[in-house]
Amino acid sequence: MSDTLHLLIPYAAGASEASQQALTGLALPHLDRLLARLTLHESDLGDDDAFSAPHERALARALGLPSAPGCIPWAAHHLHQQGRHDEAAQDAWAFVTPCHWEVRTDHVTLADPAQLQLTEDDSRALLALMAPWFEGDGITLQYDQPTRWLAHGELLADLVTASPERVLHRDVSHWLPGEQKSHPLRRLHSEMQMLLYTHPFNDAREARRLPPVNAFWVHGAGRLPQAPQPPAPPPVVEDGLQGAALREDWAAWSAAWQAIDAGALARLDAHVARGATARLTLCGERGALTWHTAPRSLGQRISSIFRPQRFADVREQL
Repeated sequence: MSDTLHLLIPYAAGASEASQQALTGLALPHLDRLLARLTLHESDLGDDDAFSAPHERALARALGLPSAPGCIPWAAHHLHQQGRHDEAAQDAWAFVTPCHWEVRTDHVTLADPAQLQLTEDDSRALLALMAPWFEGDGITLQYDQPTRWLAHGELLADLVTASPERVLHRDVSHWLPGEQKSHPLRRLHSEMQMLLYTHPFNDAREARRLPPVNAFWVHGAGRLPQAPQPPAPPPVVEDGLQGAALREDWAAWSAAWQAIDAGALARLDAHVARGATARLTLCGERGALTWHTAPRSLGQRISSIFRPQRFADVREQL
């Protein structure tokens, strides 16, 4: 229905003991009231190491996109959103993010690309430097924004990829696209590391006390020949928990939860109280749960009175 309001909240729960402790005793009255009023509609429970996070899969489904883990064509969707339908239909597309890999004793981790502080001029210069190497494998790069370029080429058609935020501070070895070490992208990673290691571009960054760009990350790959047809109005994504969760700052995360309860969830609660239709999707590291307004049987109504569902009852599923 046109008045349906769908609120989607990523990072609503964490898998770590510290994140669970942060929720203990946290009062979220509007959320608990909504869960008591709404009916569980669908669940998506997966593994901690699935290539797409639960909120990415949930958003893809809501937007009418393919939602298989690692196979959500976000770059092609971005082109459709820009009205570039012909371009999106012709090729497989992906995002390429310049990044910094932190080399440790026994593994390599992905640092937050935002910490590179790339300007548009820096990013365009870096793209011009790297583009010929990508062209050698049939991949054409285009500038999109400082920390994200567009890429198209047949090599990206069936590539399983993970978003940078999914891999942040984790060992990159599990998440690299291309299952075989002989995959062209694996070789391209090695070539870019050698190119950038002693390049004047990074010498200039070092002089400015900025971390070097020593790698790239491919994500959001795939084809999307036609613009998607969302089954309902797109959700409102409340991303206020994301920053604190990725930093593992659980005090800030708890404060952000309270702000969301007093803001977006309070508005959704009032929306439901007026008799309007609503959907609520909570996403953690393992899964996503969606509730909606739906007629209830007499037994369900009685059960909700005596045993109302609360966030404490469902957060471990996320």
